[in-house]
Amino acid sequence: MNYISTRGAGIGERHTFSDILLGGLAKDGGLYLPNEYPKVSADELARWRALPYADLAFEILRKFSDDIPDEDLRELTRRTYTAQVYCNVRDEENAAQITPLKTLGVEGGTPLSLLELSNGPTLAFKDMAMQLLGNLFEYTLAKHGQTLNILGATSGDTGSAAEYAMRGKKGIRVFMLSPHKKMSAFQTAQMYSLQDPNIFNIAIEGVFDDCQDIVKAVSNDHAFKAQQKIGTVNSINWARVVAQVVYYFKGYFAATKSNDERVSFTVPSGNFGNVCAGHIARMMGLPVEKLVVATNENDVLDEFFRTGIYRVRKSSETYHTSSPSMDISKASNFERFVFDLLGRDPKRVLQLFRDVEEKGGFDLQASGDFARVQEFGFVSGRSSHDDRVDTIRDVFEQYDTMIDTHTADGVKVAREHLQAGIPMIVLETAQPIKFGETIREALEREPERPAAFSGIEDLPQRFEVLGNDAERVKAFVAERTR
Repeated sequence: MNYISTRGAGIGERHTFSDILLGGLAKDGGLYLPNEYPKVSADELARWRALPYADLAFEILRKFSDDIPDEDLRELTRRTYTAQVYCNVRDEENAAQITPLKTLGVEGGTPLSLLELSNGPTLAFKDMAMQLLGNLFEYTLAKHGQTLNILGATSGDTGSAAEYAMRGKKGIRVFMLSPHKKMSAFQTAQMYSLQDPNIFNIAIEGVFDDCQDIVKAVSNDHAFKAQQKIGTVNSINWARVVAQVVYYFKGYFAATKSNDERVSFTVPSGNFGNVCAGHIARMMGLPVEKLVVATNENDVLDEFFRTGIYRVRKSSETYHTSSPSMDISKASNFERFVFDLLGRDPKRVLQLFRDVEEKGGFDLQASGDFARVQEFGFVSGRSSHDDRVDTIRDVFEQYDTMIDTHTADGVKVAREHLQAGIPMIVLETAQPIKFGETIREALEREPERPAAFSGIEDLPQRFEVLGNDAERVKAFVAERTR
């Protein structure tokens, strides 16, 4: 398995999974992808159907990481995906499944289900990949006697998932940027209450896209990146994306009885990483009918999948919503899909994303390329605050199930794309306690809270506020890595 950049770097060179594991952007500013997607045979699908999650993860990941010995990779997945790590299940009988499938009901002749992805340490789907990433990082660094300084950006869930995965890990420091005063109280407390000496929280005076831009700016300063041994855990990290591929297979097996059936997935999305993993699963041969992209009021992705126009928004045009983890107007993983959509033409991808930087976007409708989107199964929709409040209330009243705001965006949009006889699986993104204010508004009651998180908002918090300036962030990192 060789990895190449969406903008051309690496073509004709050798880049293994371990080579790109600790980094983020390629040297040309592009994103890494395998030179071709591995295909899954009918025999493999049949054999994988009964596997526990950890062993399914091993089988899928080994197709992308042939430079890691099988015995080591199997040990890593089995150490990561345990009922002890993913213990925050609402139904203890399902703890061993790691990602239980909860069927809500049949709507319009279609089974509508939630794939529970938020049973990990921080109650968000990001734990599914991040816990593995922490173990992979530690394994690789120890093997080569190296250290790593992780620089990341978060709109809420990525940061806490990364910090909980990396806290106490040997040879690793985490510097996490988040938008100052733009996360929920619970999300803020999860991150800022950590006192581990290898964890540094930096609150940026701006929005998430500003944080993400700083991370990209630092990644593009190759001298600083090499000197400070900078790596990333944002969704641009390939290992995170490929780890998320696993639960699409697991969800498919849970929703079907045979591999002749097809399913659709709806994915609440801002940065395109979660649904990009679904795209990869489909390219590998998983029988996926539709990939439904659900956005909130920050509807850059919905606009593209309806019109072919990708138009990023300025910070001043990015809404602060009640599903804040999707308050993103520049989808950093979108480039991977565009690379596939354009027949893997790196020159065209480079030009398009130069247009994003210089002109604020591009139009694939005018060039005729947008017509190919349907070949990849993508459709989309958007949700508003009133929509998510109504959906939270409706799902609770109909199915006695409490969902968070982002999952509500997913359910709302999923209902617009139901096809009779094809199961619809909504990827659950977080547990309701993370967004208590909207839950109280919708249901006039407190959200369910796992016992381990009692009183977390009252704990002392440790963080530093910095202006929206990549140089200030670089100075902050340098001072703490001497």
